[in-house]
Amino acid sequence: MAKIDSAYDYYLSVYGEQLTSRYDSHKKSDLRKIYNSIVKTNKDSPLYKISDMAEAKRMAIDIKENARAIQNVVASLSDNYGEFGDSFQKKVAVSSDEDTVSVSYVGDGTENNTTSSFEIEVTKLATPQVNTGNYLKDNALSFVPGTYSFDLTTNSLAYEFQFSVNAGETNHDVMTKLSNLINGSNLGISSQLIGDGAGSSALSLTSRQTGLAEDETFLFSISPGADPGSMNAMNLLGINNVAEASSNSEFYLNGTPQQSLSNTFTINNAFELTLKQTTPESQPTTISFKANTDAIADNIQTLVDAYNGILEIAGQYSDDSESGAQGRRLAGDMSSVSLSRKTSLEEIGLMVAEDGSLSIDKEILADAVTDERAEDTFRRLAEFKDAVGAKASSAAIDPMRYVNKVVVEYKNPGKNFSAPYISSIYSGMMLDSYI
Repeated sequence: MAKIDSAYDYYLSVYGEQLTSRYDSHKKSDLRKIYNSIVKTNKDSPLYKISDMAEAKRMAIDIKENARAIQNVVASLSDNYGEFGDSFQKKVAVSSDEDTVSVSYVGDGTENNTTSSFEIEVTKLATPQVNTGNYLKDNALSFVPGTYSFDLTTNSLAYEFQFSVNAGETNHDVMTKLSNLINGSNLGISSQLIGDGAGSSALSLTSRQTGLAEDETFLFSISPGADPGSMNAMNLLGINNVAEASSNSEFYLNGTPQQSLSNTFTINNAFELTLKQTTPESQPTTISFKANTDAIADNIQTLVDAYNGILEIAGQYSDDSESGAQGRRLAGDMSSVSLSRKTSLEEIGLMVAEDGSLSIDKEILADAVTDERAEDTFRRLAEFKDAVGAKASSAAIDPMRYVNKVVVEYKNPGKNFSAPYISSIYSGMMLDSYI
């Protein structure tokens, strides 16, 4: 498992904090199609040995994640839109004050939404629940050595925690151990030690969730175990005291008062709003759609950014003396999509650099999407989008084609069989030093 663990360590450290989108969910038919593609790739692939296992793991993950980003953009530009031109005219929401309220359009073009703009005035942000304990001297030990317990109850579940206090420990040691125990439990509650600047510290517990429903009075509560020792320990800790109760966000939509449990919510299944701070008095934030040309440019920019991202990864590997060949192979394969269409793309405002990366000339683009040229422009954009998506899908299915390897044996064409039990090799996730 150690060989595989290092791959997961790299994935978590580089890509672990990325948010998933609805395009990361698939139907059974989609997954079946992907599996069949992997099996077919395995059937036709020669037997090979990988020369640098650590490098192969990193490169496979980098390729797959950047290919996934491209696939998600392509999917978002293909959401329930009829003609090929409609996908690049997908609406783009904009806020008049991004520092107060940010917005993104989350509709798919099919929602019944007659509202093109509205005003929002934020009077209060949603807040989490915070329990703050008693301040105890860091270098002293206020607890009697022994084992203690307490119950942490949320609105859906209850958990029992046990902790021990050993002779020779300090209050700081005990509270650090407790803080790590709570954080490691993944209950949606974060814990930290806060100091008073005078040599004392207290435990502070904060819920990740915000807001209270009508039938709720708390997001979490803490009570000591039934034994006297646990009760005394809780009296010392004081983490059962609610310092700040959770509250809902409060705002006005076009003058109508509203509330939300969170600072992020959707309006009419089309706008996803994130409240960041209260609005100045009598200065509401306006939410609207961008002008058509600006929206088109923004939608194209998402595709350009994703495409340039995988070229950047290829460039990084190309500059590495040990993996230069594999990086250049990836760069050549991906850049061929734009370089082969250089003249066609530049005529509509997508400028192609020598390495295949793209940038947008908004003046040329604005002229290209005028009524008389729009159909031809959107046809070229759709062809480019589909070509990029196909190249990304191929790379995601078999990232190992770009890895430095030594071919041991080619399979007999037309007379070989699929081996589905090793298909994961070609998805780039299960690598072993014996392969």
